[in-house]
Amino acid sequence: MEKINLQDVRSTRKLPFKLKKNTFECAAWQKKLTVCGIDEVGRGCLAGPLVTAAVILPLNTSYKCLKDSKLLSEQERILAYRWIQRNCWYGIGIVHNRLIDKHNIWQATLIGMKRALMQVLAICPDIPQSILIDAMPLDLWDTAFTAIPVHYFPHGERTSCSIAAASILAKVTRDDLIRRMDPLFPGYHLAQHKGYGTKKHKDILEHQTESIIHRNSFLKNLKRTHQKSNSIQKTIFQPLSIEK
Repeated sequence: MEKINLQDVRSTRKLPFKLKKNTFECAAWQKKLTVCGIDEVGRGCLAGPLVTAAVILPLNTSYKCLKDSKLLSEQERILAYRWIQRNCWYGIGIVHNRLIDKHNIWQATLIGMKRALMQVLAICPDIPQSILIDAMPLDLWDTAFTAIPVHYFPHGERTSCSIAAASILAKVTRDDLIRRMDPLFPGYHLAQHKGYGTKKHKDILEHQTESIIHRNSFLKNLKRTHQKSNSIQKTIFQPLSIEK
């Protein structure tokens, strides 16, 4: 396994997946310093906002529910969410579907992450030793925090408790937003699928027009895929003409 230099001052650096769990947190906490974890929820949804979160945990955190939000039950996520609210510094970035359509999901994710990060850095009295992100190369060149190293790696929420906390905060926040939207957009059953492209959601969109919270850029791709699939099926099942 590659040895990680925790003092690397390059602004943004991709790291291998095989990191020891909480490598950066443990190193920072030994020096009475902190790190900031960032994650997002809702990138692949057909409807609703993208939600990002940035969390700075207190020193020597050992709360048992700080793990990948997808591995927690809804009740465990809510308990962890409340613990994070009471004990941590955090920021939340919400990027609505129109901004996603205007740019693209990659750029929208970076915008949301930077919003969440700027929020938490504005209220936290201590500057974190490093910023940890799940798989996104966030660049801080246009901020006052270019000296903070940014490390990103895949499956970050399973390797870093700070990123895990951010994933929980983002997940619970987004789910609550979608539930509040559900009665405003009857017929789409948003509370059930949370805007993701489930079979039920796609079936609904085949029989009624999209709402104002749907991502048009995503739906165009969905329609193209559907048309291509239909075209292939017609070609496969087209009866052969037999010459007499």
